[in-house]
Amino acid sequence: MKVVILKDSDSVAAYGADIFVKHINKKPNAVLGLATGSTPVALYKKLISAYSNGHVSFADVSTFNLDEYLGISGDHPQSYRYFMNQQFFDHINIDKNSTAVPQGDAEDPIAACEAYETDIKQKGGIDIQLLGIGRNGHIGFNEPSSSLMSRTRVKTLTRATIDDNARFFSADEYQPHLSLTMGIGTILETKLVVLLATGESKANAIKAMVEGPLTASCPASALQMHQDAVIIIDEAAASKLLDIEFYKHIEIENEKLKERLAR
Repeated sequence: MKVVILKDSDSVAAYGADIFVKHINKKPNAVLGLATGSTPVALYKKLISAYSNGHVSFADVSTFNLDEYLGISGDHPQSYRYFMNQQFFDHINIDKNSTAVPQGDAEDPIAACEAYETDIKQKGGIDIQLLGIGRNGHIGFNEPSSSLMSRTRVKTLTRATIDDNARFFSADEYQPHLSLTMGIGTILETKLVVLLATGESKANAIKAMVEGPLTASCPASALQMHQDAVIIIDEAAASKLLDIEFYKHIEIENEKLKERLAR
C-alpha cells in the first residue's frame, strides 16, 4: 500500500487524475472502475479538463461503476448512472454503451449482479479502480461486516451511510436502503487501486485502513492485501496516522527512484 500525503484536496484530485491520464495514454482501451461522491467529482473535473485540452481521449475506454441504489432507475436524479452522466460522461468523448453501472431497477437483482461480474471478466478485468472511503471504512457499498472475498451483490446499507446520504434526498422522497455493489473480492482483483480521501472526517477511517488490523469491521483494510494500491490523501485525512513524516519520506524516496530509472 502506497500512501501519498498532499497539501489539500485539489492536489489530491490532480495527483489521482494524472495516474488515470498516463494509464489511458499508455493503454487507450483501458477498463476503468469508477466511483461516485464529492471526492471523485474533483478528479473527474481534472479529467474533463485534460480531455478538453487534448491531453487524453476516452474514445476506446470502457468503465464499470462500483455501485448503484437498488429500486431506482438510471434516469432518477439520485441514481449513480444519472450522477456519472452529469458529472463525467456527458463531458468527454466516451461511448455511453461502453459505460456500465449496476442496474438498480433490475427485475432480478441477484442475476444482474452475476451478469456484472461476467461482463467485467469478459473485458479482461479492471485496469484502474477509483475508490473513495466512507467514515465507517466502507468501500463501494461494502459496509462493515462485509466478506473480504465478496463479489458483486445486493447489500443492505448501514444507518450511518443512509444518514450520510440523506442530504441528497428531499424529505418526501424515497431513499433506498439497499444497493448493488461490487464486492471486496472483485475490487481486490483489479490491477491498480487509486483511493482518494480528503478532510478530517475521513481521518479515523484512513488510520484504520492503513495502520489497523485486517478486519471486516473496516472493509477498506482489505486493500492491505492488494498488490498495487495507491492511497492519496490530504493532510487533514492523514492527521490520525501515527507517523506522517515517515509516509512523506517514503514518497520522496519513491520519486527519486522513478527519476533514476527514467534516465
